[in-house]
Amino acid sequence: MSLAGVVVNPTKLSEMAEFRQAVADAMRASGWSDPLWLETTATDPGRGQAKEAIAAGAELVLACGGDGTVTACAEGVADSGVPLAIIPMGTGNLLARNIGLPTDLAEALEVALSGRDLPVDAGLANGTLFVVMAGLGLDASMLADTSEPLKRRLGWLAYAISVLRHLKDRPVRVRISADGGHAVRTRASAVIVGNVGWLRGGLPLLPDARPDDGLLDAVVFSARGLVSWVALAAHVLTRRGRPANVTRLQFRRLQVDLDREQPWELDGEVMGATRRLVIEAQPGGLLLRVPPDDAA
Repeated sequence: MSLAGVVVNPTKLSEMAEFRQAVADAMRASGWSDPLWLETTATDPGRGQAKEAIAAGAELVLACGGDGTVTACAEGVADSGVPLAIIPMGTGNLLARNIGLPTDLAEALEVALSGRDLPVDAGLANGTLFVVMAGLGLDASMLADTSEPLKRRLGWLAYAISVLRHLKDRPVRVRISADGGHAVRTRASAVIVGNVGWLRGGLPLLPDARPDDGLLDAVVFSARGLVSWVALAAHVLTRRGRPANVTRLQFRRLQVDLDREQPWELDGEVMGATRRLVIEAQPGGLLLRVPPDDAA
């Protein structure tokens, strides 16, 4: 019988016993043996647990948690040939939403145990793997100021409240070079790089991004104050026009140099502050369990 490793973030569950029972029942019904259970910790959000599962002979790793758990597990299984399945349990669940995964537990387990395996890209930002998005400036500031209790109470709305605090932040001067080409100098409020392009609610931040095209996409926003941010939001929502304060790029390697330190983030986790961000595409570095071709 096949063995799966279940890596679960216990902070995302209120009823661990019920969750474990549901997963074990689904495994047995599909002909799998009882899974290997591994919980994330504050010091290891999933990478070590995913590697441990593979070392124990797991033929599938299930990442059960939010985007941070998924990213950590992806780092653990990358280039191993073992597929990663996602059981979405976070606030954003951005990778799951972009590949059409259901958020219902029973349906997500069905995909995990009977879906197809798709090689997808990943990215490296300053040497650290990500699978959804990386960014600096506004989005990282927003994440840093959004507390876990507020996310539990308000969900995605908590981020909207946080971002309002930073709409007046002063843009930084940046120098951006893609694939060794001519460097672009501009001012930036946010630089966002995506392996996928759609945010929650169907917001097309990077509409050309595809997780299996071997490339990464980036958008650079420059705005200060409510009026200019509203104009940028209208552009993103309607996908009309080419505002001068929006720059879009597609690349395999991107280097961003800033005139002063800015916070940066990977897949929803704030990484600190930096004056340089180097991002490289990792084509086909991750085998992801996705819905069957005939899924709606």
